[in-house]
Amino acid sequence: MSTSNGTTTTAHAFGIDIGGSGIKGAPVDLVTGEFAGERVRIPTPEKSTPDAVARVVGQVVGSFDLPGDLPVGVTFPAVVQHGVARSAANVDKSWIGTNIETVVGEVLGRRVVAVNDADAAGYAEAVHGAARGAQGVTLLATLGTGIGTAMVVDGVLVPNLELGHLEIDGHDAETRASDAARDREDLSWEQWAERLQRYFGVLEALLWPDLIVVGGGVSKHHERFLPLLDLRTPIIPAKLRNRAGIVGAAALAAQATGVQVGGSAPTLPSTLG
Repeated sequence: MSTSNGTTTTAHAFGIDIGGSGIKGAPVDLVTGEFAGERVRIPTPEKSTPDAVARVVGQVVGSFDLPGDLPVGVTFPAVVQHGVARSAANVDKSWIGTNIETVVGEVLGRRVVAVNDADAAGYAEAVHGAARGAQGVTLLATLGTGIGTAMVVDGVLVPNLELGHLEIDGHDAETRASDAARDREDLSWEQWAERLQRYFGVLEALLWPDLIVVGGGVSKHHERFLPLLDLRTPIIPAKLRNRAGIVGAAALAAQATGVQVGGSAPTLPSTLG
């Protein structure tokens, strides 16, 4: 069976990335991690309430002719426990306490799996990106407006870590080490690298990761700052970049419905699915 965008239903799932400025979605090939159709993006409603956002998600999904049993995953900029938003970043505060899976699922008429946006990106990098095949503890840090983090341990996602909010030297870490802080304070790459060194050094001491993956838009400039870091842990740039949220949401939704993802089958934590 094919969709109107030319995708097949075999080994596919649909991923939706809900952000403060845009809601993006695409079918994903679970074997390759590539988009299996043209990505659709619609601006996030100015008043980003649950009902308004869910309607736009419906428009994104409605752009495709999808089978009713296709797994659908959505990322959300919040702590997400058992499908419920426990916080809200860059969306209306009325989301707090709302079951994302229920609200979006009712509009779509489908089962939906909702995950934190950084968790989706980290999972995507573990299954299809820079950390594919890595063993042990993989830590993803997305450097952007804040610092999003995700950790995958031997294929198991540990959700909602929020390690960008660690207090380091009396400061919320992301207020000093995010890419936004670099831009806001007009820091040189060398000055910013000193802050990243301190941040990742603390993470090393707490978690002893086997691999650190750095994502976010700034990762395309990784050669300007990653070589300046002196860590015992290998640290590499992410590969999927702005595709990671969609790919990770699709992969996690597939896992929740028992579909094997890629060449491996990482395990869902109990807070998902």
